[in-house]
Amino acid sequence: MPGREGILIANLPSRPIDKGIAGPGLLSNILVEKFVDHLPIYRQIEQFKRDKVAISSSTIDGWVTKTADLLAPLYDHLVKQVIAQGYLQVDEMPIKVLDHQNKKGKTHQGYHWVYNAQMQNAIFFDYCHGRGREGPMRLLKEFKGYLQTDGYGVYEWFSRQSGITHIACMAHARRKFEQALDYDQQKAGSVMQQIQELYAIEREAREAGLSPAQRKELRLDKSLHLMNELDKKIAEMNKIAFPKSPMGIALNYATQRWGNLLNYLYDGSLEIDNNWVENAIRSCTLGRKNYLFAG
Repeated sequence: MPGREGILIANLPSRPIDKGIAGPGLLSNILVEKFVDHLPIYRQIEQFKRDKVAISSSTIDGWVTKTADLLAPLYDHLVKQVIAQGYLQVDEMPIKVLDHQNKKGKTHQGYHWVYNAQMQNAIFFDYCHGRGREGPMRLLKEFKGYLQTDGYGVYEWFSRQSGITHIACMAHARRKFEQALDYDQQKAGSVMQQIQELYAIEREAREAGLSPAQRKELRLDKSLHLMNELDKKIAEMNKIAFPKSPMGIALNYATQRWGNLLNYLYDGSLEIDNNWVENAIRSCTLGRKNYLFAG
């Protein structure tokens, strides 16, 4: 231009990683394939090779780490949102982990704790080294409301805390009786039949599109009577069952948690079981088969 000398250089567009060549499209694709489609990094590297693109594993590892750092504020906000809800479903899943503290070729057993706010359709995973209650205690220290879990003993501590109503999972109770079918088909089958009737009521409410208030009314009208009948049947069976038999184990499991199994009747927004959070874990089971361990 007249009156101006030299070469003008426009400002570079912002990049997710400072001085990095990877754009947001490539980074998001790597993370989606790794964490959603469960495609390990080494398989992604092979895909790039087929397209004549050579990227080292250390480079992609660095990209994943730096992108995760960028996403950390969003994750922290998600955690706060989910924990702030008055109804949580919680479960945990094991995962083998290899890190610098392991002996060469050895992995340790870690756990993903999964927190699902069912009514908000929001969920997050929290990794812990073990299966003790330290992880959920840290996250749920200020939680008040309904907490739905399976029968794992760690959760019993939360049922004793003020402001928390513990809801047990009917699907887990049913599963115990299903495992006892070969031992006593008649008795186990009769309990499963009554549990099936409870699920039929849930299906009726879902197909009719009932509001939470209407679903609660339907449950009190139909489910409460069935639950009381089932309670009496289980109590009678438990008197004569061998405690260590499959049937005795199923009966004891239900008896010890019966009050918590009833708690879903309190509110029509609550679910009869913990299956929603288990469904969220299911995709990670596929991932474990693909990548064998995390690191």
